[in-house]
Amino acid sequence: MTKDPKTCALRAASILEDKKGQDVLVLDISSVAVFSDYFVIATGISPIHVQALSDEVEKKLIEEGYSLRSKEGYGEGKWVLLDFYDVIVHIFHKPEREYYMLERLWADANPIEFSESSIDAQKSLEYN
Repeated sequence: MTKDPKTCALRAASILEDKKGQDVLVLDISSVAVFSDYFVIATGISPIHVQALSDEVEKKLIEEGYSLRSKEGYGEGKWVLLDFYDVIVHIFHKPEREYYMLERLWADANPIEFSESSIDAQKSLEYN
């Protein structure tokens, strides 16, 4: 179980945007799936960029105390999946994102708006 999954998902999205990930999206899948609460989806411009995005998310979330259960697809850099228990981060190379279209597959999920201020607000709720 992830400590505060929503904050983890928002933080992952922020990290991805900071590293120039494209089309970053956070989906609340808790009402349509039992295996996780949030998907974070992003696109990298090349396999190397996908790997760099993955490295940064993994490093920073672990530094912040989140536990990585598994990592898949890193070697090819076409679709990296980082499983933080209740938060699953998907980082695609553009052709794979267009092919798999997770947003369409999970259309019943609720998209979550995020920004640095929404992450700060979520963190302040944790401490109160």
